[in-house]
Amino acid sequence: MILVFGGTTEGRIAAETLERAGKPFFYSTKDGVQEIKAQNAFCVSGAMDADKIRDFVSDQNIRLIVDAAHPFAVRLHSNIADVCRSLGIDCIRFSRRTLEPRRGAVYCESFADALNRIHLSGAKILLALTGVQTIPQFKDLMRECKVIFRVLDRKESIDKALAEGVKAEHLIFYDENDPGAEKALDMFHPDAIITKESGHSGGLEEKLKVAAEREIPIYVVRMPRLEEATEEVFGAYGLRMAVERLLPGFFDLRIGFTTGSCATAAAKAAMKALLTGNPVDRIEFTLPDGEPMEMKVIFCKMIQAESWKATVIKDAGDDPDVTDGCRITAVVNKTDGSGIEIAGGEGVGRVTLPGLGIAVGEAAINPAPRKMIVDNIRSIYPEGGLRVEISVADGREIATRTFNPKVGVIGGLSILGTSGIVMPFSHEAFVESIRRELSVAVAAGVETIVINSGAKSESKLKAMFPELPPFAFIHYGNAIGQTLEAAEKAGVKRLIMGIMIGKAVKMAEGHLDTHSHNVRINIDFIASLAEQTGVTSETIARIRQIKLARELWDIVPSDIYPDFYAQIRNLCLRKASQIFTSSLEIHLLAD
Repeated sequence: MILVFGGTTEGRIAAETLERAGKPFFYSTKDGVQEIKAQNAFCVSGAMDADKIRDFVSDQNIRLIVDAAHPFAVRLHSNIADVCRSLGIDCIRFSRRTLEPRRGAVYCESFADALNRIHLSGAKILLALTGVQTIPQFKDLMRECKVIFRVLDRKESIDKALAEGVKAEHLIFYDENDPGAEKALDMFHPDAIITKESGHSGGLEEKLKVAAEREIPIYVVRMPRLEEATEEVFGAYGLRMAVERLLPGFFDLRIGFTTGSCATAAAKAAMKALLTGNPVDRIEFTLPDGEPMEMKVIFCKMIQAESWKATVIKDAGDDPDVTDGCRITAVVNKTDGSGIEIAGGEGVGRVTLPGLGIAVGEAAINPAPRKMIVDNIRSIYPEGGLRVEISVADGREIATRTFNPKVGVIGGLSILGTSGIVMPFSHEAFVESIRRELSVAVAAGVETIVINSGAKSESKLKAMFPELPPFAFIHYGNAIGQTLEAAEKAGVKRLIMGIMIGKAVKMAEGHLDTHSHNVRINIDFIASLAEQTGVTSETIARIRQIKLARELWDIVPSDIYPDFYAQIRNLCLRKASQIFTSSLEIHLLAD
């Protein structure tokens, strides 16, 4: 079992991440007022000292703690660390991503330091954005300065503030649409602001921005230094990977990295080596959402003056990705220009058809990975004047086992990935490949697209429509609804859908995701359709005994075929037409 200490934005993210495992865990908060979206969480309310934590861990057989408590809850962090050490269990600290120090802000090592500086500045009105728990520390300053406190708009916070001697008119309430507290600035015109180094999730960036725009001094109390945990993470993906390592089996399948992440890690490793003159064996890089990650570098060497080469191995987790285990290399060398050129080397394909968001003839390195590579390199070398070449060992051969030839990417793999992370058996990755295929077909001027559930139905449809090019035929698997939505968005003019009877009866009933994990064949529904066509009671009885929908082909009498299957096809058409509004026809195919 896992125990999460939350009550914060990071706690909520931790709960949502663990929820995806579909297994129970405990979620502890001091006051129990935070709402989380997690059906598998057992919520525990009330402050815990070290003894209570130790007893709870022992009684509930806790095997891993996720410390996502507020960074300024120093005593709680210390108690958690002590318990983990004494009981020999692992602790993952979910920390906040901090910001680089900003000019104009006064950074202070403690509240006492900050309050002393504010006292010496002679400020007469102070806006405190440090939370209701910090009010006692302002007692002395409140005698000489009017302090306006921003607190949460709930009874517990208001009562505590009033009990500490704060006047009601000196309270203003937190508004999630106003993280920078501009309303408070307009109302009270403070001489100074005090806040905590709360990171991205605490709204520090907005506070610093507003203070700079209004030229108001802002005092930032730095995060306290905490004891080391087993692992420290800064986002949902890092948390999941840490749980996968420290508590194997909690998640049934491991997540992994995209080719875009691997290319980024290799490029940044080569860049760092170029700058320092020393090879690196691990490299930290950031995902598109800003979360820092780390990857092992298996090769890093200078190949000539001002040019370094680095290689990483792709770990796709438990996703059956043909690129899993492949070697992705980046060569970085300085140029006379000012930008960063991204090029494709051996094993990276070339784009031959429009529609992929990459110019025809260019290397098949998608826009998101290109930006990811550039952003990560600029984070350590903002000057530019670089050429980055990405290559993939055996990429030409591996690409023959992908959709690349079908979408006009020739000679190698694509460097892909929007989030930088591969989710195991990723449904979204599959849907994204459908979107890519549709975009290519539409860009090539194909007006009729044929969607089908797989290779078997595709072969039948190709025989029916031999005049259409190969890339006009697209698999939808079980993602019928999302394929229809993608076709509508891509501007497909005419859509032909081939559907096997098993998926058809599910769609006829109104289901657009036909995976057997999500919806099963409704025998009562099928029997009711058959009754409407006048079949005998004996046939109805046989229908009620079927295990697979394909058995209907042998059970429904041939003279009833037209009416029975027309009902199913028309119901499918009605459902599909709610999403795809252009020309649409559906062909019911025999299994």
